[in-house]
Amino acid sequence: MSYFDPPEEPVAAPVTHIVPDREFTEMELRQYNGERGRRAYIAYDGVVYDVTDAPNWRGGMHRDLHYSGLDLTRSLRKAPHSESVFQRVPPVGRLISDDR
Repeated sequence: MSYFDPPEEPVAAPVTHIVPDREFTEMELRQYNGERGRRAYIAYDGVVYDVTDAPNWRGGMHRDLHYSGLDLTRSLRKAPHSESVFQRVPPVGRLISDDR
């Protein structure tokens, strides 16, 4: 970098969340659908996230495309954004099989 080059923008380190030990079955996750004042949780890649206060999740829906209370791993892998969006919402636990 020379004296005349603009200063480099600082690069923020990625946020790393510690996933709590709480476990949710898919049946339990369905209760967190954002309806009637409930929290809105989604699962992605085995981790359950609280999207209640995320700007793009209103009333338990993401832009009229995705419902909360579900494992969205398959559909979000095709989303136009990267997995880094999950750094903006807190993890609340892990998704486990209903068979456990």
